[in-house]
Amino acid sequence: MFWISHPSPLVQTALAILYVLVAATVTADVLLKKSDVRGALGWIGAAWFSPILGGVLYYLFGINRVNRRALKLKRRLKDTKNRRPLSAEIPGLPPHIAELMDISGRVTGDPLTAGNALDILENGDGAYPQMLAAIAGAKQSIAFASYIFRNDATGHDFIDALIAAHKRGVQVRVLLDGVGTGYFINPIILRLREGGVVTRRFLHTWLPWRMPFLNMRNHRKLLVVDGATAFTGGINIGGENLKNARLDRRVLDVHFCVQGPVVRLVMDAFARDWIFTTGENLDEDFWWPELAPVGPVYARGLRTGPDADLYKLDMILGAALTLAKKRIRILTPYFLPDARLQFAIAQAALRGVEVEIVLPGRSDHHYMEWAMRAHLRFFNYIAAKVYVTPQPFDHAKLCTVDDGWCVIGSSNWDARSFRLNFEFDLECYDPALAKKLDAIIDARIARGKKLDVKALTGQPVWIRLRDAACRLLMPYL
Repeated sequence: MFWISHPSPLVQTALAILYVLVAATVTADVLLKKSDVRGALGWIGAAWFSPILGGVLYYLFGINRVNRRALKLKRRLKDTKNRRPLSAEIPGLPPHIAELMDISGRVTGDPLTAGNALDILENGDGAYPQMLAAIAGAKQSIAFASYIFRNDATGHDFIDALIAAHKRGVQVRVLLDGVGTGYFINPIILRLREGGVVTRRFLHTWLPWRMPFLNMRNHRKLLVVDGATAFTGGINIGGENLKNARLDRRVLDVHFCVQGPVVRLVMDAFARDWIFTTGENLDEDFWWPELAPVGPVYARGLRTGPDADLYKLDMILGAALTLAKKRIRILTPYFLPDARLQFAIAQAALRGVEVEIVLPGRSDHHYMEWAMRAHLRFFNYIAAKVYVTPQPFDHAKLCTVDDGWCVIGSSNWDARSFRLNFEFDLECYDPALAKKLDAIIDARIARGKKLDVKALTGQPVWIRLRDAACRLLMPYL
């Protein structure tokens, strides 16, 4: 092995040429494709100052290959039968909210739909019985997607219900994330497939050259039954979402039962993920029934992902922060907004808008908690009220603006949700729904306490260094 520790001049020359070629290739790709200057400088620096390894890291985590596949997907979907209702005109809409709705329509290209009904389902105790009942009552089709699907009693209830639906002739499609449900061993997949249920894993591969996709996860939680009733929000499938779970493992969350024309957009999100994963086009009529108005809520589906939907949600949230006049309320488990959203929050507070941010007092991941606390130190200069809630861990994701506009769904306020994950949210306008969501936020604030952000700057230096080091991982947390 002498030649490894003392390479010959020929080997040294070959390594030097390889180093320059890799670094130059990374540099060219970054210059042509990366819009963020700081991120571009970081990747170029890694390529040149970390020979070979920097290029490998860029290949694994820096290249967005999903975008090109998404363009092909768009072409394949253009002839499907997911006919969408026309955009709605909302009577009596405040001018600034009307402007926000118009901006959102231009950003997404999807319509705002009238005539929807949304029921709020708190925690697994509120959501799971209704979801299981809907699966049990399905007559033609079930589309189901989840990020986490536990192999526990709760998971088994859903497995049994899905298999039973398949056996009575219902068309069932199940899509589980390739990382969130367990990368190496997945008994859920095995049981569903043994029961005849068509089940796939999103961006799961054993091929080394496709491993870069592992950083991109399907974080959506979608259930569409007979194309007419949908469930979406933040709840995964697992016993930790039930009230009888151990306090240190229990998770609080909010989910929604959705009916009305906007269900088509929930189904559209699933169909895009399904064809992306399997190549199967869900274009049969039973996936896309005609949907009549059933309620007062105006709603629009918001897809986010590292493809053609990149930057959509943060652009809409930025517009909401900028246009708000009275109050902004954010309930989220992970809060690491980038500089643009942070600046929009600061501007809103300077305009006299009341800004309230509600976070878990203790995160389910230590590194997230440390990074968030480091990030909150910068809110020492922002006139926002930050509240933290005690255990159980709160996984709910809600945002309301001016008592009427709201966003609900799977997205967190962090770079992973805005840049790397495939997410789904609903943008809604209905004062009654916003009032109910505000009541949920009020209950969180009542049992929590206001965080003294200034006190964070007085913590021991080793804690601040640890937290600040974790904050550097913001683009991937």
